Amino acid sequence: MSTPFTPEAVEAIRRHMNDDHAGDALLICRSLGGQPEATAATTTGVDAEAIEFAAVVGGREVTVRVPWSTTLTERAQVRAEVVRLYREACEALGVPARGEH
Repeated sequence: MSTPFTPEAVEAIRRHMNDDHAGDALLICRSLGGQPEATAATTTGVDAEAIEFAAVVGGREVTVRVPWSTTLTERAQVRAEVVRLYREACEALGVPARGEH
């Protein structure tokens, strides 16, 4: 897993996702992560290629990696990619997306 992000940046992203966007992570895992039966999801990491989650499926934890649309080189790109994944997941699941993130 290659990453242009410092451990502190990864932790800040992980914490923000888990504190403020846990529902978004679940939608992403259900739709784009191929785990439609997931009941919970926690963001566990990010790197240049993907965002990673621990999803609960059938009572057990599974790792789910969802790739970015491009290789990331800067922390600022993570937000745009997560918003894109969230909107794609909402569309795929037929769930109305919130407004601006």
